[in-house]
Amino acid sequence: MILEVAILHIKSGLSLEFEKAFDHAKSIIQAQKGFIDLQLKKCIEAEDKYILLVNWETIEDHNIGFRTSLAYQDWKTLLHHFYDPFPVVEHYQ
Repeated sequence: MILEVAILHIKSGLSLEFEKAFDHAKSIIQAQKGFIDLQLKKCIEAEDKYILLVNWETIEDHNIGFRTSLAYQDWKTLLHHFYDPFPVVEHYQ
């Protein structure tokens, strides 16, 4: 199992909009091959900051399967405009 970790810095004042968009977007990622589960946690100390934790069966399920899919384009359209800066994504085992 691989854990994808991303710290998400949301543009100031857009957290509620981001959360609504994420609620819709999570069904996209949940339908992907190799997806196991995810958690989105809001930071207590820093407003407009979140951590996204996604468990995948393999790193290829994330980097190749999801990121090269048409579904990823929908994910990107729903969420990427909220980030500033764009998050660094790392994988752990």
